[in-house]
Amino acid sequence: MMHWVKSWLRRSFHPTLPLYGHSACQFPARFLNHLSDEELIWLNRTLNWNCFTVDQKGRRFGDAAWSGKRSSPQEIPDHRILLMDKHFKLSDKHVLEIGCFEGIHTIGLSMFAKKVTAIDSRIENVVKTIVRCAMFGCSPVVFKHDVEEQSAKTSMPEVDVVHHVGVLYHLRDPVGHLIELGRCCRSGIMLDTHYCQEEEARDEYEVGGKCYRYKNYRESGYQDVFSGMYDHAKWLRLDDIRTVLREAGFGKVDIHETRQERNGPRVLLFAERD
Repeated sequence: MMHWVKSWLRRSFHPTLPLYGHSACQFPARFLNHLSDEELIWLNRTLNWNCFTVDQKGRRFGDAAWSGKRSSPQEIPDHRILLMDKHFKLSDKHVLEIGCFEGIHTIGLSMFAKKVTAIDSRIENVVKTIVRCAMFGCSPVVFKHDVEEQSAKTSMPEVDVVHHVGVLYHLRDPVGHLIELGRCCRSGIMLDTHYCQEEEARDEYEVGGKCYRYKNYRESGYQDVFSGMYDHAKWLRLDDIRTVLREAGFGKVDIHETRQERNGPRVLLFAERD
């Protein structure tokens, strides 16, 4: 019932965006530029897009989620990818993107990295990422992969660097996930995530014989693309995130920034092996 109400509200507040009138993309949209207006309109309507980019003619590719949510063109490359490249020197690196959504960051990563592997737990996001990247002339490896499925933990690809934005706070076992990344990531992680304040951490769970306090955050499940896959997520304390990363083998953890957002505090950090 809750999911139906949320979907109805989103449709009710969905803006009607023009095809033209946006600032042109500076990144060469090789195959997108060649589409006619009619073909691009068809592509925009065929898939249920929740964010959009523009081509070099200033035409919209994709759509907003709803009014006020992804209702302006998304930046390519995202400023965090520029920071990531400065920190890790991606030109000779294999990058794993956890949670590719609709391919915005995937394109940005492909501008800098030697190889990009992008995964998402929702098949619709995988399809949209493949389509968007193809239109921009990028060729990442993209496939469906739920990092919290037990079988998936044994099939994580070995990579140099992990791009991890907006996913950790949707997981029901964030500690176990960070530990798994320590087994497949050779160099380091860029992590951007919400965390909970000390007074919000009212519950705890055990991983590997250690207890971790967390804030129980309600999720809507698979049907909501802006939600985690399960009924709840665990928001960890920032100190625990840093501790787990170090125990996973990333001895150097640098916090680039903390910021306050609508849903709570958020951190951008870089973790790397000594």
